[in-house]
Amino acid sequence: MFALVDCNNFYVSCERLFRPDLKGKPVVVLSNNDGCAVARSQEVKQLGVPMGIPWFQMQALAQRHHIVAFSSNYALYADISGRVMRVLRDMVPHSEVYSIDESFIDLSGIEDRQELGYQIRQRIGQWVGIPVCVGIGSTKTRAKLANHIAKKHTEFEGVFDLEAQTSTQQSDWLKRLDASDVWGIGRQLKQQLETFNIHTAYDLQHADVSWIKKRFSIHLARTIEELRGHACLKLQAMVTARQQIMVSRSLGVYVTQEEELRQSVISHAARASEKLRKDGSVTHAVMVFIQTNPYRQQDDQYTASQWVPLVTPSQDSRCIIAAAIRGLQTIYRPGYRYKKTGVMLSDLSPADVQQGDLFDPGADDRRQRLMLTLDTLNHKLGRDTLFFAGQGVRQRWHMRRDLKSPAYTTDFNDLPRVSG
Repeated sequence: MFALVDCNNFYVSCERLFRPDLKGKPVVVLSNNDGCAVARSQEVKQLGVPMGIPWFQMQALAQRHHIVAFSSNYALYADISGRVMRVLRDMVPHSEVYSIDESFIDLSGIEDRQELGYQIRQRIGQWVGIPVCVGIGSTKTRAKLANHIAKKHTEFEGVFDLEAQTSTQQSDWLKRLDASDVWGIGRQLKQQLETFNIHTAYDLQHADVSWIKKRFSIHLARTIEELRGHACLKLQAMVTARQQIMVSRSLGVYVTQEEELRQSVISHAARASEKLRKDGSVTHAVMVFIQTNPYRQQDDQYTASQWVPLVTPSQDSRCIIAAAIRGLQTIYRPGYRYKKTGVMLSDLSPADVQQGDLFDPGADDRRQRLMLTLDTLNHKLGRDTLFFAGQGVRQRWHMRRDLKSPAYTTDFNDLPRVSG
């Protein structure tokens, strides 16, 4: 028996946490460079604002309905997410963090599942201040559907146990849910299923598994088995190691000079190296890419990438940055207006299982101590307290976040102040 605990409108809820004056008011959170709406409050959804709409296209609507917009504040969201997950870990023996705002928990042996769901809602709301919904089912897929019902139907007060319903009631619910409401069914797959008269979750549940496996995939066949109550997906208490790390951002302005592209690439490489060390891994290869804006057809278009293998696997920012620079030098072409850059670390392996350097036996230990010092200071004093000079001081290309809220919980300078 599983439950899915999902934070409601998570990014918006985080912004409202320190702005109680925004409760009940329309709020959106924007993507990188304040481009598109990636999170919407219920009030905004009721205005008919779709997910992903560009911010500039909703300016008139925002003024008319007093919509408050925020730039994405990733440091705040990650910290609040950690607090939610810690509360859950204290309440249940086994949990799996599925995303920044979702976690599966194991309810095996729990007699009053709904009561536990209400306790989870109450404690997270009181201790963290974030509203959540709890969906309960005999499989992860059914728990996901139950969570969807809990969110859409306020009469259940945020907790819905699909297995507490009769067989007839369960079928009725599945008939009311679109196939796209099922975990893993995207827009394209939904359209393909509709050509075979599969429109609802109930239709999918009663589809022929053998035919689905041949016509589509084994993954969709497993989804059907999950809908039927046969658990195919277990709880993953341990987070599996990543096989690659990607850091990429759209540039805040169009860039034509190699020096500014270099600063951006070095910044991405430094950030990727930090993530690599946090995972306890090393990388065997570094990929760098640059591209123009494909939506500006009036501009000359150019996209290129370059892989740079490392002779010795490394997690040292300096080695990874040097490789990224070499890759950039290979692919850079003047005369283009670049809009995005990125760095990918691939072929990752555990740091404690790697081939040493015969000709420099003490290098790894020195590098590890240096990188540990770098990470420790930046963790204690704030990101980029120490940074590489190649990242630049005045980063004209840096991502725009003109509407960013303070880092209330991760920066002493942004701590809320109370005056008498």
